[in-house]
Amino acid sequence: MTRAAQITRTGGPEVIEWIDVDLPAPAPGEVRMRNAAVGLNYIDTYHRTGLYPLALPSGLGSEAAGVIEAVGAGVDGFKVGDRVGTFGPALGAYATARNVPAASLLPLPADIDDRTAAAILLKGCTTEALIERCARVQPGQTVLVHAAAGGVGHLMVGWLKAIGANVIGVVGSDEKAQQARAAGADHLILHKSEDIAARVREITAGAGVPVIFDGVGKATWAASLDSAARRGLIVSYGNASGAVDGVALGVLAAKGSLFVSRPTLFHYYVTAEERGAGVARLFEMVRSGAIVPEIGQTFALEDAADAHRALEAGETRGATVLLV
Repeated sequence: MTRAAQITRTGGPEVIEWIDVDLPAPAPGEVRMRNAAVGLNYIDTYHRTGLYPLALPSGLGSEAAGVIEAVGAGVDGFKVGDRVGTFGPALGAYATARNVPAASLLPLPADIDDRTAAAILLKGCTTEALIERCARVQPGQTVLVHAAAGGVGHLMVGWLKAIGANVIGVVGSDEKAQQARAAGADHLILHKSEDIAARVREITAGAGVPVIFDGVGKATWAASLDSAARRGLIVSYGNASGAVDGVALGVLAAKGSLFVSRPTLFHYYVTAEERGAGVARLFEMVRSGAIVPEIGQTFALEDAADAHRALEAGETRGATVLLV
């Protein structure tokens, strides 16, 4: 018997229900994974609210670390007792245990503990894909990072510094400014008291920035447009403040022939080779100290609704991990 989160309708955190599930034996190609730690990600709230529609009823969560309890037929490379992690794309990680496709698992090395894995796999691979595969940031470029103290943002700051970029971080408080500076940000903008675009132009002597990473969405879209350099790239990868809508292509021309990408992680992590290379690069960055996985807070697994409330209220810092 396992405990698992389920939503039968979309809405606020209160729609998360917990049910008992009698798991069958793993099907061919599957393993049963007993979770130790589960990662909380902003995309979980998009699924819960219906911003990203799901067939209901549905589980929640894609990121977890744990141990293999049973192995289905035809599975090679994994055995009972192996420590593994997953970051999707299958949902249902908010559970004490579940059956998952072996193809979605990766072995966890001894120097990456369960909490760290649950805090960093999805966010870290997202960071790798956005910086190195999507934007292809180059040494010496100046990059703007919105929500620079957030779960992905603080990883981005450290990663960008490690590859030689100059980083302007946007944050909402003095405390978060300190966190982003500790991660390596060269300049900080407090969006509650400063005009983001005006400060970017001031910092860059009027040029703007060639790359912008915007996981906030609707509330920062105008600032991102006004902060971009001529032929700059805006990577819009999240909707923390709501989805960007009403985009007029003519505005991109008027703002300097801008490029915009709305990437999805699993369009960059399609094959086993792509996934393996991305995870290896992530662990390399962790081991070098370029990025430091920060677990800002933990919640009990069945307190996931409280974790969602804190995340959406902007009350979290770094990563949030649900403990089984």
